[in-house]
Amino acid sequence: MLNKSSILVIDDEEIIRTSCKKILSPEGYDLELSSNGKDGIKTLQKRPFDLVLADLIMPDMDGIEVLKSVKENWPDTEVIIITGYGTVKTAVEALKFGAYDYIEKPFTPELVLNVVGRCLERKRLLFENLRLKQEIHALYSMENIVGTSMVMQRAFRLIATVAPAGSTVLISGESGTGKELVARAVHYNSPRRDQPFVVVDCGTIPDNLMESELFGHIKGSFTGAVTTQKGLIELANGGTIFFDEIGNLSLPMQAKLLRVLQEKEFRPIGGKNPVKADLRFIAATNNDLEGMVKDGTFRGDLFYRLNVFPIKLPPLRERKEDIPALAHHFLQKYSIETGKEVTHISAEAMKRLILSDWPGNVRELENTIHRAIILCKGKTLRPEYITISDRKEIEDIPKSSEELKEIKKVLRLKSTEDVEKAFLLNALNRNDWNITKAAEDVGMQRTNFQALIKRYKISKSSSA
Repeated sequence: MLNKSSILVIDDEEIIRTSCKKILSPEGYDLELSSNGKDGIKTLQKRPFDLVLADLIMPDMDGIEVLKSVKENWPDTEVIIITGYGTVKTAVEALKFGAYDYIEKPFTPELVLNVVGRCLERKRLLFENLRLKQEIHALYSMENIVGTSMVMQRAFRLIATVAPAGSTVLISGESGTGKELVARAVHYNSPRRDQPFVVVDCGTIPDNLMESELFGHIKGSFTGAVTTQKGLIELANGGTIFFDEIGNLSLPMQAKLLRVLQEKEFRPIGGKNPVKADLRFIAATNNDLEGMVKDGTFRGDLFYRLNVFPIKLPPLRERKEDIPALAHHFLQKYSIETGKEVTHISAEAMKRLILSDWPGNVRELENTIHRAIILCKGKTLRPEYITISDRKEIEDIPKSSEELKEIKKVLRLKSTEDVEKAFLLNALNRNDWNITKAAEDVGMQRTNFQALIKRYKISKSSSA
């Protein structure tokens, strides 16, 4: 496969330019040549390059000047200096100004290909790392935690408030309510976002291994310690460490964790010198830690150290008005993932979802929608695709007046949404998808009309 990376060679010697062309062009690189530094800079002004190969000694503008100009104006462009035997020392100095490496003349094709290949591979990896970080940040942005209910809006405000503060956070809620998602949202919306986010699953790591997992160990400190190993706390240094289901931590380990919180340092097993711990602590629990403190199964001093900024996530049964939005969110997510064009949830299917008490909370709802999409034939999710395992089938008839009111409220909201979507699509189709004309046609301000389009994620492609 041809390499499409772009390279600019700047050298006043024609033989060097020709040699570079003969070596690099067959490898598929997009190559341009300049005979002096000033022309090279003009070429850079016309189009970007991944890499510049610049001769160190040139009459009008030497390689160091080219390097400085590139790094000032095109910081993402890498530079490799070409140097002669007598100027190697100066070429080494160029590394201090940001050059990736230098190539000494006379050079072999193997040497050029090796240095250029390493440089462009490093650039590719850095770009890929940046792209992945951006994707992760987008994935755990506040917009990806779905909920319009008052209790969730309050939780959003708390997350937005504490994320930049750096305070210790204690997230409580039943299993499946999204505690880890909130923990990641706090981390990725904080100044530590580019540093590690390390999860400690207190429910699955055996107690006899927990100390080594957290603090690491020195080679030979115990039988089986054949190498020195860093613990999770050290791996998270500079970032955030998340203790999931911290109520499962044993009392001896609670005491050791408390010391880390207090002293901001720890000792690996078998180590003599303390290691600094620059960390943000976030913990989550589905237990009543205050009750555990009273029972003597959780340390009170550790609880108060963790409970600096509490965030309580409600179970899904207490925020059923969020079910339609969550269901559509998962519908979109898994339709893309499975490659199926499932675009709607029928009113009867939605009623079925709303009537469930969801003991597994949001996680159970997500799995149910995922399974339903796999089973679905057509574009509409119907009741027969909604299978809720390990409990009684949901009845369509409400059992109390309060349940009836709740169902009517949610279905009324769903019906209103369907009407509003149809209203928007009709107006847009009548006016060839000109938003300004469509807004005028229906007698709405453009900003309000556009806000509705954004709310329902309506686009010309999605409506096709």
